[in-house]
Amino acid sequence: MLEIEQEADGRWLAEIADLPGVMAYGQTPDEAKARAQALALRVIADRLEHGEESPDLQSISFTAA
Repeated sequence: MLEIEQEADGRWLAEIADLPGVMAYGQTPDEAKARAQALALRVIADRLEHGEESPDLQSISFTAA
């Protein structure tokens, strides 16, 4: 689940609740969302590469740009 909120300084923060620590800032909601999604994909790929347990990949989906 992707959560987006605007910070007091005007930046937008996007967080992927199913992946602890995966959050990113952007100047717009779309920029924050895209950065968080890119980070999530890197985290998932790294976990798979190292044989770590990963979240249920069927529950994570992104809209193609």
